[in-house]
Amino acid sequence: MKTSIATVSISGDLREKLAAIAAAGFDGVEIFENDFLAFDGGPRDVGRMVRDHGLEITLFQPFRDFEGMPEPQRSRAFDRAERKFDVMQELGTDLMLVCSNVSPVSLGGIDRTADDFNELGECAAKRGLRVGYEALAWGRHVSDHRDAWEIVRRTDRPNIGLILDSFHTLARKIDVNSIRAIPGDRIFIVQLADAPLIEMDLLYWSRHFRNMPGEGDLPVVDFMRAVAATGYDGPLSLEIFNDQFRGGSPKSISVDGRRSLLYLMDKVRRLEPDIAIDVPSMPDRIEASGIEFVEFAADEAEAQELAGMFRTLGFAPAGRHISKDVTVWRQGGINLVINTEREGFAHSSYLVHGTSVCDIGLKVENASATVERARALVAEPFQQTVGRGELKIPAIRSVGGGVMHFIDEKTELARVWDIEFTPLAGDEYPAAAGLRRIDHIAQTMNYEEMLTWVLFYTSIFATDRTPMVDVVDPGGLIRSQAIESADGDLRITLNGAESRRTLAGHFIAESFGSAVQHVAFLTEDIFATAKALKENGFRSLKISRNYYDDLEARFGLEAGFAGRLREENILYDREGEGEYFQLYSPNYGEGFFFEIVERRGGYTGYGAANAQFRIAAQKRALRPKGMPRQ
Repeated sequence: MKTSIATVSISGDLREKLAAIAAAGFDGVEIFENDFLAFDGGPRDVGRMVRDHGLEITLFQPFRDFEGMPEPQRSRAFDRAERKFDVMQELGTDLMLVCSNVSPVSLGGIDRTADDFNELGECAAKRGLRVGYEALAWGRHVSDHRDAWEIVRRTDRPNIGLILDSFHTLARKIDVNSIRAIPGDRIFIVQLADAPLIEMDLLYWSRHFRNMPGEGDLPVVDFMRAVAATGYDGPLSLEIFNDQFRGGSPKSISVDGRRSLLYLMDKVRRLEPDIAIDVPSMPDRIEASGIEFVEFAADEAEAQELAGMFRTLGFAPAGRHISKDVTVWRQGGINLVINTEREGFAHSSYLVHGTSVCDIGLKVENASATVERARALVAEPFQQTVGRGELKIPAIRSVGGGVMHFIDEKTELARVWDIEFTPLAGDEYPAAAGLRRIDHIAQTMNYEEMLTWVLFYTSIFATDRTPMVDVVDPGGLIRSQAIESADGDLRITLNGAESRRTLAGHFIAESFGSAVQHVAFLTEDIFATAKALKENGFRSLKISRNYYDDLEARFGLEAGFAGRLREENILYDREGEGEYFQLYSPNYGEGFFFEIVERRGGYTGYGAANAQFRIAAQKRALRPKGMPRQ
């Protein structure tokens, strides 16, 4: 499988783009004309630079407003084409994209268009060049790949072929199965893009909201299944127009792009086992059954503060590492690790981010297979020195700079707590508070990074994403989306901040990067847990009394029940027969916190309606020093 990406898809100048594209492992690149025109060297310089990066130029594009023009525009169009052919030969590429005409003076008619392409094909053939025709979704006369294919068919020249673009087909809801009848050797290149489903003008939608396959809502997999059935074996290329990508990291976006193509074709291969598809072999998406541990990096002083909070939550120290300054605290099926080592990854993470979550351990069916799939999808394996008596636990570098380890039940990894830790007696610590397991973790990042995180999780693990919701913060909006396994054993919420004035934006700024902002624990009885926490000295986040007055009226709650919620600072939500209870710790540091939740009656959400009131309470606790807190 040859992978390619259009230079328009990422930010930077042409040199930066090519370096990022090559580093991500692409085979080729589409040179978008404006990137070439803005470059301060000639076409031979660009061609040499591309080849020096180990890339090939798969396409030069776009050539606009060509077919069906009246005179004198028709003659000028052929003159322009000859100039582009000159550039192509110096670049060292043989394929040019012609997109369907949008000019108001263009004339319709398939035969007229076919005649124009026949003549253009003759000109190109003299130079050993090829021309591909693409139907723009907003083309004046040709906006359907079926019409574009009929024009190519009537032209009947081996150097005139079809260019298929998933966005143009899927945005117009054209039956993708119509592609199956096209001979694969007449398709010169396939361009891929996804997009969120938004009702708007097609051109504006295309120019601002495209994203990588798997990041949007279009049936790109069905499109590629149809393409695969034709026998097409040419490049798969990304052509993405996205405002966020234009301002993002070219390196990160390029990695996302290649990951998206590999993930897409892995899905197609599994759905079309009878079609030979050239895609690297990898295990299927990994089943994850929950979170085995959350590890915090800290120094000795802050570790004591963190341990103090753990105690009030009912955790007890369960084990001390046999050779490292690492302690595990446990309650129910929850393992919280504090790492105060003076070297290694955790220490490096502490130096950059301060006390924070540096590592997440997931329970998976097969740890080695998890790393194998992650590596195939361009994730970086993680290793550091393993001491005597320690296990080599498979791990990768996660997005956002953290680490993710994998524990399975099939190997001795399942005994890591017995093998690597010396038991500690915790009798002198407060009693457990009924916390059973980690319900979910919440990771916070800049909004423009959210698609990267979504693609990372959904491509490696057997998870789906929920619809995005807006969370209101007094300082702006937070975009929130959850990644979940089908059984709900693994839940990760992603919260994208657009403003530093929000609590999430403040956390990112003060922590110097994306990170886990809170961990939510599950209890089976929120009121019993609240009572036990209070006896342990836990001080819950104080929620506005106005919230409870409204809550009682909104849901028709009994006064006694509403009073219990108010007394314990428990937030409440309801969906159908499902109920959700939330209790929050005070902030630790610059915005990290813990949450305790109870789910009743099949509630599957995260209490988004309560987030505004929780955030307001938390921000009151972030007042500048010297200002009184309420």
